[in-house]
Amino acid sequence: MPELTRRGTLKLTAASGLVAAAGAAPVPLSARGAAASPRRPSHARIDTHHHALPKRMREWAIAQRIIPPTGGPSWANWTLLGTLATMEANGIAVGVASAPIPAEVFADRKVAESGVPECNESLAELVREQPTRFGFFANVAMLHPDLALKQIAYALDELGADGVLLNTSAGGRYLGDRAFDPLLAELDRRGAVVFTHPFSPKGIVKVPEVGDWLGDFLLDTTRTALSLIASGALDRYRRLSIILSHGGGFLPYMAGRVERWGREDEDGPDPAKFRRALRRFYYDTALPMSPYATPTLLGAVGAERVLFGTDWPSNSAREVTRNTADLDRDPGLDDRARRLIARDNALRLFPRLAGARR
Repeated sequence: MPELTRRGTLKLTAASGLVAAAGAAPVPLSARGAAASPRRPSHARIDTHHHALPKRMREWAIAQRIIPPTGGPSWANWTLLGTLATMEANGIAVGVASAPIPAEVFADRKVAESGVPECNESLAELVREQPTRFGFFANVAMLHPDLALKQIAYALDELGADGVLLNTSAGGRYLGDRAFDPLLAELDRRGAVVFTHPFSPKGIVKVPEVGDWLGDFLLDTTRTALSLIASGALDRYRRLSIILSHGGGFLPYMAGRVERWGREDEDGPDPAKFRRALRRFYYDTALPMSPYATPTLLGAVGAERVLFGTDWPSNSAREVTRNTADLDRDPGLDDRARRLIARDNALRLFPRLAGARR
């Protein structure tokens, strides 16, 4: 990667919600002694955790020094040809594209006024050019609520966005914070789908030689989920559909600890209420889910709340294929669960995609 300025490096680090997760791949089930059964039918998968960087958006990101002109992380070199090839190889009919630019990039109002439209119109162009292969989540200026409301209306009403991307935190606040009530209220009024995506928040002490995507991103997702529950936001905004990235972070795994919080602290959520809240969220498979997380995730929320996600192109084509193969032969999933996760759950959220390529 070319030398970056300190400012550019900080922005690139913040933008690493897209950074490639090339290492720490899950051990394939076949390597753990399970029978390597043939690949099952794909059921025309709908990938809800699918990033894209079309030319127009890439040029804007370079101008903002979020990425270098050449090189950089794998997502910075996104191509339509490579994306379609990866989709074909893994039975993915549709990718619901997103560009998780950290909210702090749009902290400056002028950047937010010009940059958010660049992202959203770039993705809308991708959908217009490939209408049977893509949908998209729109970006909004979370730190400027009045501006964000206008951007929500334009993206959903004019550009045809399928939902809205919200970072799990912005300006040191998580999504349950009252500062985000205007956004959540408008999205709730519309019955919108919110795709949450983490990044590494400011102030976190880094572990040397350990990427922030390994733990910090998962913690950020867990924190925003707990914030939405504890603040009562899930109760106030009952028409919202919220997708938690990367299998919900640590939330399903530590659900028993949250129930203990409710039993032992008068400020904690009632355990029964928390169990209902767990099933209000949707969870994508881009942890990746198989083989390690499947029993816990399904035990906590059921197959009806799980969506297929690859984290392409942060996840390389090789890893997308490996993760998808592991999911296909995961003994914790029956044919019904595979169909729900691959396509049917997504169609409940995005009925527009029912006519997309099969």
